[in-house]
Amino acid sequence: MRTPGIFTAEEAAFLRELARGGVRFMVVGLSAAALQGAPAVTQDVDLWFRDLSDPRIAKALRAVGGAYVPPLGANPPLFAGDAVELFDIVVVMHGLRSFDEEYAGALPVPLGDVEVMVLPLDRILASKKALDRPKDRLVIPVLEDALAVIEERKAEPAPRRSARKRPRR
Repeated sequence: MRTPGIFTAEEAAFLRELARGGVRFMVVGLSAAALQGAPAVTQDVDLWFRDLSDPRIAKALRAVGGAYVPPLGANPPLFAGDAVELFDIVVVMHGLRSFDEEYAGALPVPLGDVEVMVLPLDRILASKKALDRPKDRLVIPVLEDALAVIEERKAEPAPRRSARKRPRR
């Protein structure tokens, strides 16, 4: 069963556990762009945590039957388990400020009965441009177009409400 958006019920449960537990994290990368309406496709959901040693992360993982696998050699840290296999742990966001600075500008996106914080599209673009990988170069024009549409919508004046007149008695 899928919840509204891109997550299965189990994946959404993990994000809810993190949010309800007060874990400071953000959805970043193309999945964050998709949550903001960009026509982006990705195979995973990147999560950037303020502090990977936060015990509330382990608690959220246990709640959904997942586990944390620490980094080993050249292998980055990861989550294991069916409910969390979609999620990748991001340890560095190239071209961006510190986690706390970026978190201050993050956007709350509703996910059922909780909100998750999402890196804004302009900051996703900054990171993609800083990385300058071939796969990022391919998606940058799509993200730029999506950002232009979002900013255009913000600049449009709000529709005027018509004042309803009460009938006279």
